[in-house]
Amino acid sequence: MLGSSLNPINSSIIATTLIAIGHTFDAGAASTLWLVSALYLASAIGQPTMGRLAERLGPRRVFVAGLVLVGTGGALGTVAPDLPVLVAARVILGVGTSAGYPTAMVIVRRWAAQHEGAAPGGTLGALAIAAQVTSALGLPLGGLLAAAAGWRITFFINVPLVVLGVVMTLAWVPRDPPQAERTAPPSPLDVPGMVLFAGTVAALLFFLNDLHHPRWPLCALTGLLLAALILWERRTGDPFIDVRMLAGNRALSATYLRVCLTFLLNYCILYGLTQWLQETRGLSAIGAGLLILPMSVFAALITFPFARRDLVRPALYCTAAAAVVGPAGLLLFTSTTPVWALVMITMVFGIVSGLGVIGNQAAVYQQAPEEAVGVAAGLMRTFTYVGAVLSSSLISLAFGDRATDGGLHTITVALLGLGVVLCAVTPSRARRMKATP
Repeated sequence: MLGSSLNPINSSIIATTLIAIGHTFDAGAASTLWLVSALYLASAIGQPTMGRLAERLGPRRVFVAGLVLVGTGGALGTVAPDLPVLVAARVILGVGTSAGYPTAMVIVRRWAAQHEGAAPGGTLGALAIAAQVTSALGLPLGGLLAAAAGWRITFFINVPLVVLGVVMTLAWVPRDPPQAERTAPPSPLDVPGMVLFAGTVAALLFFLNDLHHPRWPLCALTGLLLAALILWERRTGDPFIDVRMLAGNRALSATYLRVCLTFLLNYCILYGLTQWLQETRGLSAIGAGLLILPMSVFAALITFPFARRDLVRPALYCTAAAAVVGPAGLLLFTSTTPVWALVMITMVFGIVSGLGVIGNQAAVYQQAPEEAVGVAAGLMRTFTYVGAVLSSSLISLAFGDRATDGGLHTITVALLGLGVVLCAVTPSRARRMKATP
């Protein structure tokens, strides 16, 4: 859980330090935002890549290697002399933290295979809860650490966490089987497929990052790279992304769509609503964060009963329902809406955030082929970042220069439509899922 939490906490901890970093290096907001984008991009590409390496080389080895990269990135960020070096540190952190989640999924799948009849729902739920809690704590933790010791401490904190993670891994995580025990020699890694995948994701995220000023050549480049990726992966014997499997496994493809929609909804609330609360309601950054905090706490708490009982289908149904009810309630928001009403409606989105994660995570675990669960788990995180980037573009298009009631209602109408799509996708696929694998 520690390893899988490093990515979400590094994603959010930087938010409260961007202004201070800009003052240190005399950089504007547009430049410091690369610190956020760099980790998102590296993670979106790195998660399925690390998953593939975990399947081939062993999850324990890959996880420890990822921790070493996290320590390197944290140390480099602590002593970075300028902004480009700091961005490089964030890229290293993104790649290193990408090892945590897919390797954990591979370990859980192998453990379940060795213990027939064992239900891994509690373990999967713990992974989801850890990500929820650490992501929610990242913002206040970053602010407290920066206030106490400066922004560089938010990079250095990774170093002791890495030491702790390595010690715990070597002590408790089972060793990977030696190469000699494998039944057949592994085929070469699909390096061209990995490169084409990285290029496709990078071009897509750069295009989606600013739909207010669309860069159509990037859109065309994304299409060309995607076509090349599909053609290559259909021809290679052991593809990095098994496009034939994805085409035939419609349930898994539907799950990836749900993941993208779920996190698009989540991030629109997390960032769009907080911006509206500050600019229209006049709340401070701390006040807006405290108002959103019950949503994050509720998201973590509601996952416990569903995870412990392995209630995959009910979690997905509740997520789809909340994705419609939440935006419908937001349509009533104005600058004079009582605070208690704001809190109640945001807690509905806590259902989307909490149950959407555990439901879709369990769905990926069940629907992905056993030999490809690492890549499948990594792809789930890739679609998470696509949803996050789409949310920033939607917020920018709706608010423009300032967050207003009209802009919030524009976002809400879009979210309501996305909620309807989520409802349409969920039932037909969720009914075919068993409660346990």
